[in-house]
Amino acid sequence: MALELRHLRYLLAVAEHGNFTRAAEDLHISQPTLSQQVKQLERTVGAQLLDRSGRTVRLTDAGATYAHYARRALRDLAAAERAVLDVADLSRGHLRLAVTPTFTAYLVGPLVAELHGSHPGVTLDVREMAQDRIESGLLADELDLGIAFHGPHLPGVAATPLFTETLSLVVGAHRPGTGSAEPLSVRELTGHQLALLSGDFATRGHIDGYFAAHSVRPRIAVEANSIQALTEIVRRTPLATVLPDALTHDHPHLATVPLDPALPARTVTLLRRENAYESAAARAFARLTRQLVHDRGYAPA
Repeated sequence: MALELRHLRYLLAVAEHGNFTRAAEDLHISQPTLSQQVKQLERTVGAQLLDRSGRTVRLTDAGATYAHYARRALRDLAAAERAVLDVADLSRGHLRLAVTPTFTAYLVGPLVAELHGSHPGVTLDVREMAQDRIESGLLADELDLGIAFHGPHLPGVAATPLFTETLSLVVGAHRPGTGSAEPLSVRELTGHQLALLSGDFATRGHIDGYFAAHSVRPRIAVEANSIQALTEIVRRTPLATVLPDALTHDHPHLATVPLDPALPARTVTLLRRENAYESAAARAFARLTRQLVHDRGYAPA
């Protein structure tokens, strides 16, 4: 006999009432039907679950053990049914998000604020990691979404363009001439001291490639594996750095200086696993991300 949920409910009802007749009345079925169904359950389990020898029907030792797990199963099933309804209206939910490091400096904060403001019941797990690890995590179903850069991507990873990220020279807002719109020739960087991200950042590779293409070798006075450390250094010293323009939008102590020629732009993408189930929370986050990118005026992809 195939075990069905009703068998669990029938057993628990008899255990609760201690009597087949009262349990049958509560379940709105006949007493013979209830007795037959419980016997079928006992045959399927291969053990006697109820002691019928006394005036009150009691669970046997095996029955008590089985009832413990039956209650848990029914409780978890009821919670799952509620969760489906809750997730559908985003009163609750969970999202696993990973981003490459530079996005924690200017994108993650506003996105989390939007998600929490719109759907406070949705919990979020945010991780910062390299792009190859993000894509591996998506394929292993360890992540729901990732924010990184345009490919090439691993097979099975789908990328949706979000916006175009531009990079510039970033200096402290206190430095003279920061309000000028005149670009700085890349050749002039030779006379500047820079604080840059360390070599394990993809952004650093992008910057080094730009310098090499223009045969420029600026003096690198500081290397750091923290964007927050870089921004504090630039804010408080004459050093400059190279970071995404968007990072300065909410930072009153930093300013951008355009370079000529400009650094190559990068396409920011939202990553997910192809053909994966997309939760309501993931759909809401993707929608909020597109809206925030638009509202902030980031260059279209």
